[in-house]
Amino acid sequence: MALGKYSRVDGRKSSNYCSTVTIVVFVALCLVGVWMMTSSSVFPDQNPDVSSQGKKSDVSTQVTGSKESYSGGSESSNNAANESNPTDEKKSKQFEDTPGDLPEDATKEDALVSQEENHSNPQQTESTSEVKPEEKSTEQKVDAGDSKSETQSEKEADNSDDKKEDGQDKVDDKDSEAGEKDVKKSVGEEIEEGSGEKNSAENSSEPNDKKDQEVGQSSDEKADGEEKDQTSNEVFPSGTQSDLLNETTTQNGAFLTQASESKNEKEMQKSSGSDKESSYIWKLCNSTAGPDYIPCLDNLESIRKLRSTKHYEHRERHCPDNPPTCLVPLPEGYQHPVEWPMSREKIWYHNVPHTKLAEVKGHQNWVKVSGEYLTFPGGGTQFKHGALHYIDFIQQSFPDIDWGKRTRVILDVGCGVASFGGYLFEKDVLTMSFAPKDEHEAQVQFALERGIPAISAVMGTKRLPFPGRVFDVVHCARCRVPWHIEGGKLLLELNRVLRPGGLFVWSATPVYQKLPEDVGIWGAMQELTAAMCWELVSKTKDRVNGVGVAVYRKPTSNECYEQRSKDAPPLCQGSDDPNAAWNVPLQACMHKAPVATSERGSQWPEQWPARLLKSPYWLLSSQVGVYGKPAPEDFTADYEHWKHVVANSYLKGMGINWSTVRNVMDMRAIYGGFAAALRDLNVWVMNIVSVDAPDTLPIIYERGLFGIYHDWCESFSTYPRSYDLVHADHLFSKIKTKCGLPAIVAEVDRILRPEGKLIVRDKAETITELESMLKSMQYEVRMTYSKDKEGLLFYQKTMWRPKDVETLTYAIA
Repeated sequence: MALGKYSRVDGRKSSNYCSTVTIVVFVALCLVGVWMMTSSSVFPDQNPDVSSQGKKSDVSTQVTGSKESYSGGSESSNNAANESNPTDEKKSKQFEDTPGDLPEDATKEDALVSQEENHSNPQQTESTSEVKPEEKSTEQKVDAGDSKSETQSEKEADNSDDKKEDGQDKVDDKDSEAGEKDVKKSVGEEIEEGSGEKNSAENSSEPNDKKDQEVGQSSDEKADGEEKDQTSNEVFPSGTQSDLLNETTTQNGAFLTQASESKNEKEMQKSSGSDKESSYIWKLCNSTAGPDYIPCLDNLESIRKLRSTKHYEHRERHCPDNPPTCLVPLPEGYQHPVEWPMSREKIWYHNVPHTKLAEVKGHQNWVKVSGEYLTFPGGGTQFKHGALHYIDFIQQSFPDIDWGKRTRVILDVGCGVASFGGYLFEKDVLTMSFAPKDEHEAQVQFALERGIPAISAVMGTKRLPFPGRVFDVVHCARCRVPWHIEGGKLLLELNRVLRPGGLFVWSATPVYQKLPEDVGIWGAMQELTAAMCWELVSKTKDRVNGVGVAVYRKPTSNECYEQRSKDAPPLCQGSDDPNAAWNVPLQACMHKAPVATSERGSQWPEQWPARLLKSPYWLLSSQVGVYGKPAPEDFTADYEHWKHVVANSYLKGMGINWSTVRNVMDMRAIYGGFAAALRDLNVWVMNIVSVDAPDTLPIIYERGLFGIYHDWCESFSTYPRSYDLVHADHLFSKIKTKCGLPAIVAEVDRILRPEGKLIVRDKAETITELESMLKSMQYEVRMTYSKDKEGLLFYQKTMWRPKDVETLTYAIA
């Protein structure tokens, strides 16, 4: 077993020898203040009295030998058997440990460890130690020099071979560990190393403990020594060393365990996470569209590269390669929107400061400027005298349409300012309105500001982002779509999304005017619809508005398709999925009608509102739902869950003033249970089903709700400031690695109105990330809650916008 420098030997020294050395030490201590600075004394390393005295006193010595063993690695091991030289002495001073402001007990341990290491190898490189003047202020300063004379080396050689071997093994072991350490390690690391090494050095025999007691070892140290003996070679350090080990809990020396390293890293990340908001530097988007910027519709760089715009390619989505992380500016003078239902009739001019449409369509009662408001008389190109009269006229023309019962969800193509859909709310009908972002300036933005559902889209070269066979009615009032050209490709797209037995309501000049162009279009439409097996069930003219309406019905069977004399338009291939709608090119073909009783579309849904809560007939118990239960049970459980959450939390416990909420988006809708739970409120919900999530959007339509497919790595096809409340259930944690949170959060900010609400339910770690970002955007905290690694976040957007600007070169004209 290796012995420290101040360890006692096995008693082979004579008592006379010990007395002599004690006298020498006493004299040396008395004269230390006078001549110690100019001379160095050599003491026998194995003197038991000196060793005891050294343990009793506060030692603050600087020794380079141990430092070299820490930092030199194998170098100190190679030099262990060599004699010292002046070069080594000079090098040693580079690694001296300056106690500085450390407490005395800390420096004492460091010195003791260093001395013990040097003694463990009797032929250690010679070096000298200094007693500095400032060290005289301590109780007792001992010159613990490591230099050894040739005679002393011979005396140390009298020790047993076992001690030499143990000492050498210890040095080799420490050298191999020290080789991984940087020379410039911190003082704290050195102390921790010292405590670990001292444990091994103090593992001595019982006579040594008795000798300690004779020279004044404390009772605590004695107890520690006795306990050490009783447990064989197990080390129980004493004094200050025990305190150090209490801090590290285990005797790992300078090496951390994997558990503690991981814990420290997580704590560092957590502590830095609280300040992470400062790391998010938001900028204001600079684009030609300004406050109306829609990233995927205003990518002017991509639009300029289009080979053709014949099929409205320039109105389709062209998303930038990297979604923007800047924030869209507010219009000057923006204020809290007019609340529903008043918003249907008027909105603040400064919120949507566009007057071109009022100039062009004012005579048709689309929109008018009235002081600080834009007003909407409820008219349109085909219903100058109001949408309500027009809606009632359609019902009278074809009573089977049965607004609000048989007909619940409709698609309005080329909606204008969406007055048709806005007034259908009174009939309990939900309308998905869409129009392109074109020269009819901000028509969809007007609709959304009024509190009416709408998206920016165009019938161009790709399928609409809806499943097949979901709309009860498709409506077109002077929608400016050339249905009859190119084999009826665009009308065939309506056929795809229209439910079997569903209606196409067409109100346009070819229906009732006799101009040559109109007559020609009507003839072409008659030929096309007949080939598609659509039945013209009604054609009437409204005397008040002076317009006519034609109503067509889609077949519910394949009988007509099979009896056609010509296969034009052709039937789609059996492999063509009518539900595939995300970036799928249009095809001039028709899908067969479903005939199996268990197939979706073979039956008309139940009347509203019964269809809202009843599981669709085509959801089978043999199918596994999203949550792992049989599909019908999954459907019911989802609704019960959201009914409970909405009733007990969202309506009561979160302080939301629902009279200020009209436009709602569910970013991850699943079965539409959240929207169904809000049915008694004056809100509508845009249900989003991600393109990489289970395709449950047909279920949402089947129950009388609506929604759209979307990829949240891209911008949504809506104007900025469209929604009063955005809801996201476990969405961000699923897509943050794919898309990156800053881009998604910037898109949510674009969609959400100032003073709008954001409710997120997600994993606690994701909630923490979102909190940091939202705080950096000056959102107001309304509620945060976490339990069992799950969290809830409720924030409200403010009017804050950053001052720095980021120019989006691809969005500059």
